[in-house]
Amino acid sequence: MPTQGFTLRPIELLLVFAGGSAGTASRLAVSLLLPQQGPLPVAILLVNLAGALALGWLLTALAARGPETTRRKKLRLLLGTGFMGGFTTYSALATDTMLLFTQGSTAIGLAYGLGTVLLGAFATWVGMLLGTRRRTPQGDAK
Repeated sequence: MPTQGFTLRPIELLLVFAGGSAGTASRLAVSLLLPQQGPLPVAILLVNLAGALALGWLLTALAARGPETTRRKKLRLLLGTGFMGGFTTYSALATDTMLLFTQGSTAIGLAYGLGTVLLGAFATWVGMLLGTRRRTPQGDAK
């Protein structure tokens, strides 16, 4: 049974690395700007929701422009896989949720964990809707 070949290109690894580094640094900046005041990790909630919205928009907007070109693939790897992958964090969501459970904040932990997933799905859907909007030559959205 023939299989498709997999080619690993150094430039693609470099794009993901650069985007991931910038995304992780941006998440750290948000966490420093919004230090945790109460039991709810608001900064992580915000980066995950913003990242879900932005990734939904990016991937849909790139796909709406037609077949993947070399430029679009590089943008997807740099911004989608790299930046959004580094900016958002499932591991922090899982860890923070478990910390809330172990500290006796079961209701907050459930609301945070499930709420982040459900709101993240909604944010992705909104991003996808925004990504499908096309601009006319006059700049009006369709």
